[in-house]
Amino acid sequence: MSKLRATLTMSLDGYVAGPNQSLDYPLGIGGERLHEWMFPLKAFRESHGETGGEVNESTPVAERILGGTGATIMGRNMFGGGPGGWGDNAWNGWWGDNPPYHHPVFVLTRHAREPLELQGGTTFHFVTDGIESALERGRAAAGDEDVSLGGGASVVQQYLAAGLLDELTISVVPLLLGGGARLLENLGNPLPGLEQVEAIDAPGVTHIRYVASSRAT
Repeated sequence: MSKLRATLTMSLDGYVAGPNQSLDYPLGIGGERLHEWMFPLKAFRESHGETGGEVNESTPVAERILGGTGATIMGRNMFGGGPGGWGDNAWNGWWGDNPPYHHPVFVLTRHAREPLELQGGTTFHFVTDGIESALERGRAAAGDEDVSLGGGASVVQQYLAAGLLDELTISVVPLLLGGGARLLENLGNPLPGLEQVEAIDAPGVTHIRYVASSRAT
C-alpha cells in the first residue's frame, strides 16, 4: 500500500504559516519567508517551468516534495477561495492555470464542487465526506506511488491524530514568526508516536524526517 507523507516548513517557534492569513497574505504575515530555502533550487525552478538554480543538501528533500507521488491531499485554505460556498464564479485557487502537481489533487471541503481540470495533468477533486475518503481516493489515484499530504496545519493534524500519516518531514528554518498556524497541536490523547530516521543540515534550513511509530503515552 502506498504511504501518506507530509513535508512542511516550520519556524523555530513552531508555526507553518504566519499570523493574519488572508487573500492578500495566504501564508500569513511573513509566512512566505518560511520557504526561501526552496525558491533558488533547480528542482523548484524546473517544476515551475524555469531554468537554472542551485543544487545543495536540500535538493533531495525538494525532489521528494515535488515528485515521487501520484496524488496530493490538501485543505480548502491551501487550495484557496476563502470560506463558505463556492458561488457562481468559483475561484480556481492559488495555483494558476498550470499548477505544479501534474496529478490528481483531493481538496477537503464542506462544500461540493465539480472536479476542476487544469493544464499539465492536474485535476482538483473536492471531497466532502472526510479525511478517510480523501485518503482512499488518493491511494486509488496514486497506484504504486505515494500520496502527498500538502497541508495546511489543520489537515496534517487531523491525519496525524487519526494515525493515518506514515511519514512527516519538518523543515525547520531559523525564523521567529510570533504567531500564526502551529503544526504540533490538537493531536488528541494519547499523542501520536514519531521516530526520527533522518536529519539533513542544509543552507538556511534543517530537514528532520520522522516515521509513524506506536502512539505515545
